[in-house]
Parts: sequence; C-alpha cells; structure tokens
Amino acid sequence: MTVETRRGSSKHLDGELLTRTSWVNARTAYKQVVKGKVDGNKCALWVRTHIQRYLYKIGCFIHLHCGKVLFVGLLLLSLCCIGLKTAQLETNVEKLWVEEGGRLQEELEYTLKTVGEGSGITNELVIQTPKLGSNILTQESLKQHLEALIRVSKIEVQLYGITWKMTDLCYVANFPVFDTPYIQNLLEVILPCVIITPLDCFWEGAKVLGPENSLNTLSSLPGLKWINLNPLKLIQNLNNDYADANILEDILIRAGISSAYQEKPCLDPTDPDCPSTAPNKISKEIPDIGAEITGGCYGFATKFMHWHEDLVVGGVRKNKTGHIVKAEALQSIVQLMGETQLYEFHASTTKVVSIDWTQDKAKVVLQAWQRKFTQVLNGFTNDSMPDNVYAFSGTSLLDIMKEFSNVSIPRVALGYVLMLLYACISLLRWNNAVQSQSGIGIAGVLLVALSVAAGLGICAVLGITFNASTTQIIPFLALGLGVDDMFLIAHTYAENAKNKHIAFKEQTGECLKRTGTSVLLTSVSNMLAFFSGAIIPIPALRAFSIQAGILILFNLISVLLIYPAICSLDLYRRENKRVDVFCCFQSYADSNVVIELQPHGHSISQHAPVERETSPPSYSPPPSYSPPSYSELLARDTIAQSTADGNHISTTLAPTEGQFCTRMDSLSTGCPSTSSSRQCLTPDDDITCKDHISRAQRECLTTTMSTLAAKYYGPFLQKTYVKVFTVIFFVVIVIVASWGTGQVKDGLDLTDVVPRGTSEYKFLEAQAKYFGFYNMRLVTKDLDYPNNQRLLREYHQAFQGVEQIVKDDNGALLNTFWLDLFRAWLTELQEAFDEEYKNGKITTDGWKQYNTSDKAVFAYKLLVQTGNVDNPTNKEQITRVRLVSEDGIIYPPAFYNYLTAWVSNDAFAYDSSMADLHPFKNYWYHNKNDYDILIPKAQPLMYAVIPFYLTGLSSNEKILSVVIKIRSLCDSFSERGLPNYPSGVPFTYWEQYIKLRFYLMLALLCILVVTFLVLSLVMMNPWLAAVVVVVLGMILLELFGFMGLMGLKLSAIPAVILVMTVGIGVEFTVHISVGFVSAIGSRNKRMLMSLEHTSAPVIHGAISTLLGIIMLVGAEFDFIVRYFFNVLAFLVLIGLLNGLLLLPVLLSIVGPNGEVQPKNNADRIPTPSPDPSPKPKPKKLRPVRTTRSSRRLYPKIPSDISLTTISEEPSQYSSSHEIIVQPEVVVETTTVPTEGGAAGGRSRSGSSGGSSCSSRNSSPHASEVSIPTATHVTRVTATATVKVEVHTPLPGSVSDHEHRHKSKKRKVKELVDSSSGSNSDSDSSSRR
Repeated sequence: MTVETRRGSSKHLDGELLTRTSWVNARTAYKQVVKGKVDGNKCALWVRTHIQRYLYKIGCFIHLHCGKVLFVGLLLLSLCCIGLKTAQLETNVEKLWVEEGGRLQEELEYTLKTVGEGSGITNELVIQTPKLGSNILTQESLKQHLEALIRVSKIEVQLYGITWKMTDLCYVANFPVFDTPYIQNLLEVILPCVIITPLDCFWEGAKVLGPENSLNTLSSLPGLKWINLNPLKLIQNLNNDYADANILEDILIRAGISSAYQEKPCLDPTDPDCPSTAPNKISKEIPDIGAEITGGCYGFATKFMHWHEDLVVGGVRKNKTGHIVKAEALQSIVQLMGETQLYEFHASTTKVVSIDWTQDKAKVVLQAWQRKFTQVLNGFTNDSMPDNVYAFSGTSLLDIMKEFSNVSIPRVALGYVLMLLYACISLLRWNNAVQSQSGIGIAGVLLVALSVAAGLGICAVLGITFNASTTQIIPFLALGLGVDDMFLIAHTYAENAKNKHIAFKEQTGECLKRTGTSVLLTSVSNMLAFFSGAIIPIPALRAFSIQAGILILFNLISVLLIYPAICSLDLYRRENKRVDVFCCFQSYADSNVVIELQPHGHSISQHAPVERETSPPSYSPPPSYSPPSYSELLARDTIAQSTADGNHISTTLAPTEGQFCTRMDSLSTGCPSTSSSRQCLTPDDDITCKDHISRAQRECLTTTMSTLAAKYYGPFLQKTYVKVFTVIFFVVIVIVASWGTGQVKDGLDLTDVVPRGTSEYKFLEAQAKYFGFYNMRLVTKDLDYPNNQRLLREYHQAFQGVEQIVKDDNGALLNTFWLDLFRAWLTELQEAFDEEYKNGKITTDGWKQYNTSDKAVFAYKLLVQTGNVDNPTNKEQITRVRLVSEDGIIYPPAFYNYLTAWVSNDAFAYDSSMADLHPFKNYWYHNKNDYDILIPKAQPLMYAVIPFYLTGLSSNEKILSVVIKIRSLCDSFSERGLPNYPSGVPFTYWEQYIKLRFYLMLALLCILVVTFLVLSLVMMNPWLAAVVVVVLGMILLELFGFMGLMGLKLSAIPAVILVMTVGIGVEFTVHISVGFVSAIGSRNKRMLMSLEHTSAPVIHGAISTLLGIIMLVGAEFDFIVRYFFNVLAFLVLIGLLNGLLLLPVLLSIVGPNGEVQPKNNADRIPTPSPDPSPKPKPKKLRPVRTTRSSRRLYPKIPSDISLTTISEEPSQYSSSHEIIVQPEVVVETTTVPTEGGAAGGRSRSGSSGGSSCSSRNSSPHASEVSIPTATHVTRVTATATVKVEVHTPLPGSVSDHEHRHKSKKRKVKELVDSSSGSNSDSDSSSRR
C-alpha cells in the first residue's frame, strides 16, 4: 500500500514513538511486549490498541469528509436546541428540595390528597426596627406601626374587573349561622380580620380592625366601629328584640369577647376618640408600654386570641421582676385565607358572579394582593420616621427563588466572550500567522457553547426541569469542562502539525489516536460521576446530576466528532498558507526562512521506523515526478556556514543529534536588513548586545507552557527537597482541612439567597435576629379517634417539653387543641343538662319548651345519640351515659355525632383551634324549637391538625435541633399506633438536612468508586487509579474544609458543587496520569515528560473554567458570590495545586510502572522492526519473466536482528554552495525455512517510512552457511556512499535546478541498484 507522507525529517516523531510508545502507537508497544523485547502491561496495551485503532479510523473518516461532518453535526446540534422551547423552570421549593420517595414527600402527598392544594391560612409579616438607638417601645414607634397597619388595611388590587380589598381576603373568625337576618348581617359586617399585633395591648389596636365604613345601617347605634364598640353590651341590648341574641351572647362569653378594646389603655390619651373607659383617659398619662406588653397581648376574643410576647416584640430585655424594659423590634402578622378557602368563601357570594371563578383565579388574586402588600410597606418608611418598616409575604420567597433561578443573559454572554478571547489569545502564534490556532480556538468555544445549548434542549425534551443549580452553574461548568478537552486536542494537533512525517490525510486520525483515550477517560468518568450523583434523592440535586451528565455526553460527541472536522479544515488553511482567522489572506512569510539548529536528546535513534494505522489501500498509478522547490531544499535538515576562507557558504546535512525549526525573518533582528548573508554567518565572537536582545526576544515569543514545564518546572519537581516540602505542605493542608470540615454547619439562611441591601434581605435579617417565628402543625391521620382519645391527649402533652413552642403565662401549652376545646364544650353542655334534669325541666321523653335552657336541650339531643346507624337514638340512655366521662373521655360510640354538632354550632372555637378536620361534609345546626333529635354522624377522620407556634429559631442549628426533636416525638407515637407527622416551613425546608450528609457521602463514595473502576478497566492499572482517586479525595477534603473555614454552610447547592468537584478534579489528574504511564523511563523522567506534554492543556482548562465563572462576581445575590464563585474558584486553585504539584510528586515517588518497560531500564524501546509485507494470495501468483533469474516469493517474517548503517566521510566540491548528503540504505530480509533443504528462499523486505529503498528486487550476497535440514534466508545490510552536488540556483535558472535535482535522483538510484544487485548475487551463490 502506498502511504502519503510529508517530506522531511522524522526524528521528532520517532523520538516520541521510542519514548512515549503507547501514547503514539499502542500497537507498536503491544507487539514489542509480545515479542519479548520489552516488558509491559499487555492487557492495557491491548485495550489501548483497539481504542486507538477505532479513533484513528474515525479521525481519517472525519478528515476525508470534514465539511459534511461539520455541516451534519452543527445541524443536529441546532435541532436539539429547539427543545429549549419546552424548558420548565421549577421554583417551588417543596418540589426542589423535598426528598423523592422519602417520608416528607409521602406526607406532603397525603396532605395534598386529603385537603387539597392551598389549604390553611397564610401569614403576611410586618417587622419594625429602630433607625437610631435600640429601644422601640416608644409612643412614636407604636404610632408609626399603627399607621403602617392602617395602610395595609386599605390595600386594593384590580383583577378580573373586581376590586379586591383586604377584607375580601383576610381570615375572619367564624360564627354559626343564625336564622335572624339582622344578627347574621351584623356579624358579617362587624367581624374583623385576624391580625396578631402588639397594638392589641392598647385601644389603638381597634383602629386597624375597622370596619372601613361605620355601621350606619343600625339606626339605634349609628357610627358603630371597633374603636367604640362594646360587643357584649351591644348584644345584650338586642336580647329583647331578637331570639338569637341569647345564643350569640353565650358564644361571645365563651370566646372571651366582652368589652373588646374599650377598657384598654390609649397610647395617646389625648386622642378625642379615646374612650372614657380607658384607664388613662382621665390622667392623660402615656402608658408603660413595656409593662403592658409583658406577658403578651390579647385580641378582641381573649380566650382564643392571646398573642405571646415572643410573637409581637423581639430583642427583649427584662428587669428583675420580669417586666419588659426594652425591645428592639415589633412584629405584626396579617392572616389571609389560603387559595382553597378563598375560592370556597367567594364561590357562594355575588362578588364573583360575573366571572368564571376558579381556584387558580383565587390564587392569582391572593398573590397580587401579597405583592402589593410588600410593595406598599417596603416603600412606607421615609426620612421623617424614627423606624424602618419591612414586609414579607407568602409570595416573597417564591419571587426570590424565581429571580434567583433566572438566567442572567448578560452575565452568561460576557463569560462566554471572555472565554472566546482567552481561547483566541492563548492559541495565537504571534510570530507565525499561518501556524496560529486562534481560529480553531474560537470555533471550539462556540462549538462547546452550542453543545451545551443542545444538551439542555434534550434535557428539556426529556422532562427534566430546570432550577437554580441548572441556570447558575451548568452553563459555566459545562463550558469549562468541554473547553478542557478542546485545548488538549488543539495542543496535540499543533504538535502533530510540526511533524512533517505524518501524512496530510492522517493528521486528524493521529490526533484522535493520541488524545482520544484521555478525552474518553475524563468524559466517561465525569458522566458516570454525575450520573452517580443522582442517587441523592433530592430533586434539585438529581436534576442537576442528570443534566450535567447529559451535557458531558454532548461535549464528548462534539469534541471527538465535530471539532476534529474543524481542525481538518484548518489543516487545509495551513497547507494553503492562509492567515489564521482571516483566511482570505495568504501569508508569504515562509518564503524567506532561517534554519536554526536545536539539539535533540542523545538517546533518540536516527532510525526509528514509525508504525501507524494505515488507511484502506487505494490503487492508483504512481505520481509523476516533480523536482523539489528551492524552499523545500532550504527547509531540509541542513546547516549553512561559511568556509574557512570566508569566501563561500557551505550547507551540509545536520548530524543526527539535531533538529531544525524555522523562524520568521522579522525576528532575526540581529542582522540589519542591509547586511549580506555572509555577514550574518560570521563567528559567534562578533555577537553584539543587539544580537543578544534579539535572541532574547525570539526566545520570549517562542516560549510556551510546554517548554517552561520541560526546562524549569519539571526539573524543579525532580529535586528531593522539593518533594519533601510538597509532601509536608499537603500534610499540613490535610490537617487544616480536616479541622475545617468540623466547622461546616448544616442549613441555608434565606438571607444568603436574597440580594443584600434590599428590603427583603433586611426583613429576613431582622426576623432571624429578633423573632425566628414559624407556624407548626401536628397532623394525625387514619386513627380510631373515639377509642384513642387518651393516647391523643398524651401525644399533645408530649410537646410540652419542646422549649421553642410558644406557651401561655403559666408555661402550659396554648389552649388550641381541638380535642380539648371539643371536650370543654361538651362538659359545659353536660353541666347544663344535669342542672335542668335535676330540676325536672328535662325528662326522658323530652324538654319543656319555655323554661328549659338552650344548652340543656342541646345536651339532651346529644345524649340520645347511640352512634349506631341502625338504631341512631335512644332516649332511655340519657341517664346512663355522659357526654364526657370523669376521666375526660368523650363517649366513644357517639363521638362522630358529637363532632358534627360541635363543628357546626361552636364554629368560633373550631376555627380558633385550626383543626382543619377532614373529611367533614355534614353540618347540623341546633334549634331549640326543632324536635328532630337525630344528629348526622360525621365521617371517620383522616386528617386533623394540632397547631403550635415556634419562636426563637434564630439559627439553622436551633431549627434543625427542633426539627429532629419533634420528629423523634412523632416517630415514638407512630410506633405506639398513632400515625402522625409534623408540618410547616421548618419541616419542609430543613428536613433535607437530617440525611443530607449521609446521601452526600454515599454519592461521593459512589462517584469515587466509579472513577476508580473506569480508570482501572480502561487503563488496566488499579495502582494508577488508586493514586488518582486519592488525589480526588484530597481535593474533596480540602474544598469541604475551605467551606468550614469560610463559614459556608452545607445545603443542597453546596452539595451539588461537592459532587461536581470529582468531575472537575478528573480533568486535573487524568491527563497527567495517562501521560505518566504512557512514557518510558524512570519515574522522574516519566513525570517530566508527562508535565511537558499535558501541563499546558491542564492550565488552559483551569484558566478557561475560571473565566467561565468570573462573571459570577458581579451577581446581585450574595449567595451566588459566596457559594458559587468563591467555592468554584477555590476548587480550580486546589485542583491545579493537586494536579500539577501533588500528583506529579506522588507519581515520581510511588507511581506505577509504565505501560512499556524496556530491558535493562533503558529510556527508550529498541528500534521496532517494520511490518512484514502482506502474504500474497496463492491464486493470484503469476510467473514473472525478467532479465534476471526467476525467484520465488516467500512471506516475510519479522526479524529480531538489529540493523546498523555505515556512512563515509563526505567530501566537498569547490562549488560556491553545496549540499553533502549522507544517505543510508536499510535492507531487511526475513528468515524463511524451506522443507527438504532444496528450495532457496528469496525474501521481500519491507522498509520503514524513513528508508530510501528496499530489497524487493534482490537479496544481498552473503557467505555460505551450512545447515542440517533447512535452508534459511539471512538478513544483511548494504551501505552505499553517495555524493551529490547541488548548486544554489540563480534567479531565472529553474531549468538548471531541475536538471541537477534529476541528476541527483538518478545517481542515488543507480548506486543503490548496483549495491543491492551485488549483494543479491552473493546471496544466490551462498544458497547453491
């Protein structure tokens, strides 16, 4: 097969084959091991051989069809980008951070299935802090707080053509339905919104309740508002006119509603509306605000509305008597209905008749009002006010998360532009516009960017939702990792382009063959690492891991299949001498070159045949001969020097120790432009200072990272004291990092994800500092409530020991437990019944209509209930059963009948309990005049709530400890047969931290194990894999310790960064490790060679990753700067330190053996024998008639005999310019045994790419050798001395130059033929 090769020296490539055999050609290394010439890892070489073979074929195919491959690849990637249209951004924290398949997800799903979405109430918070000083308990501050709440009560939004006020949305205490329209209308208008505020300690709290318009409809009580309303007195005045007034009066008394605000002190006793019943109305004294707030405040219903002081004031300082003397913050809570309640409330009103009222519209209305609430209050404070007022609503967190998750297009674009600039500058060759690689650098970055977009498009099509980690990390991470591999291929492509021995059509194949293994290793390791990270059952982490793995796959496909096509197109540009980037311009810089000798290492052989994968054979007629051009002759390995007399210039072929490079004449400033070439070739003694400056400039422009690593950094690391210092340095780092890991706390402060300086940030900061207030609900489910009342009461009392739960003044739990309220109501009815029954007003048959109380009649109806659907009532049992037993157990058989009556008729107490019982569909309203005694039975409860308030949770540690403690209590009762679970913000958002460390450690362990297995299987070197995994583990430890030292907390997003640390660390370690095991020599030498060839791509990758994240510095979210930029930047730093300092030192000390190990610890393998000629097919053999005797052809067998060459001293001619060539003829034959000893063998010899001729026409003559039974063909070496005189052509003498070149070719051919013929005759005579 004819292989196209480039004319020129092959020394550079040969040197790499001999010293980095498995890197250049694993097949050659494998054969050497099989033959026993060298030792090595046969399995690793066998795997590498097959990988390189396929990569080589792929590269050759891409080069042949580069335009088509590029077009199809870009088209497919662009089509994948269309999938971005279906991308969904998830900002719901519950769906992002709740463990998939965990107990919290099961609990949330159960709640959603039972009560529906949007149930319950929402709290809108207002916090006020002083601008100056530290005490906010002043009259002026409380007046400002009052003004802020009044402003809230007047907020309106326009939606669907309807004006929505706070009274339309707020949570209002529920009362039973009355038959008297006047009473019912009165309650609907006068019942206020529930607002928890410190103003309820004063009369001014009534101003917030309204109503906005006075009750002028009541002619007897005009201008009625809460500021002048005495509810109990009002109802008592109506007793004589309305029958239901007595029932309402009883409800008010039981709820603690009496004089409301009329007997509370006035903040401003000079206010004309201050009632005369106020304690300080007459004295006009300002009340002691601290003393009034001590113990908390009471709303208009004192029995159910006790606001503990921890809810309304913060930063409290008390005196010795326990009275508050100072506070630093005030807090009010406006309670609104949830979207479900809002929908159900207005579904039966005339307000929404004109629109298609749905729960979704209710949600929109609620969120619109909440946003306006925060907007109004955050803009409320002005310079004249003494305090700052901040607001936070239910939608504030959602808006923050949405804003946090949005992609900053300018920031991403600027980051990519910086990456483009770096790729352009780092691959630019200032001194050679043709050899520059800026174009492929820019194209590579754009290709990776397109690949990232395509991968995200596929993720969107697969239904993987985007979140904050996707939008803030993925674009930069994927770009950095993809560009790393791009730089490695570009670096190898530049090295191969300098090697004139590699055929033009094989350049891309050779590039992929050498770099493909490293790219595959890093990419596959990264993919499997990220996919392993999906074992963390947190949706945000799982989505990130899967998306990152898919993007790595897309980057791998793009870098291995599409980017080589770009490199192939760039090869055509180079061949055509086109300027980099500006391909329309052609460069003529190479027309005038200076040949400069640079010494090689002495260990490199002059003859090292190169074994490469060959393209499929193509049969074509031999190319026509064309003489070399003058520039080609000058570009050969020659030395131009002056003769002894100084009158002539002699150009001779360089010795084998040298290597030549070309440089631009513009850099040769040592010789003036007007000087002749003879002046430039004067001895070194005449070098001037200007020449030294020019040389220094030239060396500066030609210095690269690879040369720095080979000349300075690598030898520096080889020193013993440097290794000792490095090991000690990293031991210290590990100790410090281990201490730092102990300082990492769990949790995520909301202030971290809110931009600093905003009102939301200041609110969250104050709320965490002064209050730490959260709602909590205990949910019981699927319980036999009638027969487990005692267990349920024990369950409630068990939380008495939780310090953070708000309690009353006596230290007891607040009276909000629905079962307690239910039992108290029944007990009150039982007492009324006992008294009436004793007095004879009630008998077994019934009650007397006129003199029996409503409570006694109600109790009678309850006592006759049996709970049996077949026999629902029994009047005979009224004296045998009691509604509540002496030990506090509600009569179990009729429990659900009683429950229906309680929920329907004691609605205020039921609403205050916030029990939210489900399912509950039957309502029954008591009427004394109704003799129907059957009370419908409620359905068995599946869902019941016990509410609590948590306070003092100012830090993540406190929140997490409370969550764990409450979870432990709940679990203990679940084991006792009471299924239950806690609910609320702390349990939704902090639940993840309970098992986060376990899942994180499990994921990291899996990732490290997967990385170890991949490296072990591909490299067949567990030792190397273990060293790499150890370094990756150290990177993880150092990064985790850094987080502790910087005060960063462990949450889901830092966990994502720790997961991807292994992926980024692989880029810093695998390239160095592969370069180490593929080199030949001692550990120190292999470490040096690895750094020389891989340090530049590693550094470029690190810088590119750093540039990818540099734009995060300008993010408005402090969380992005602290947790993304700082952590990722430190990761790049420690990755470089471990990859380029620790890893090389470890490899030089305890590194594994190389894949190829020459005998006697040599630094290179023996010169490999060329491949044997292909065995001819017997059917196609035809007798050949020649002028010589006919010869039989035998298949060639590789020989182990080394070849040597002999060169004679050249002579010089007296021409003005001559080239003395020292040719060599390498003839290799094979030893072929013949049966019977009669047949003589004639061999066909194969020559290396560097051989000038072969012995396919004849065998050399050799001395006769006696053999017993077989004849062997021996191998001999023939040499020839050729003298060729080539004169420098004068301008216009091209024909003369061509004539001399042809003459040279004829002389070489004739001399070789004559030498080969003589040796062949000698060999023939020996066989006779």
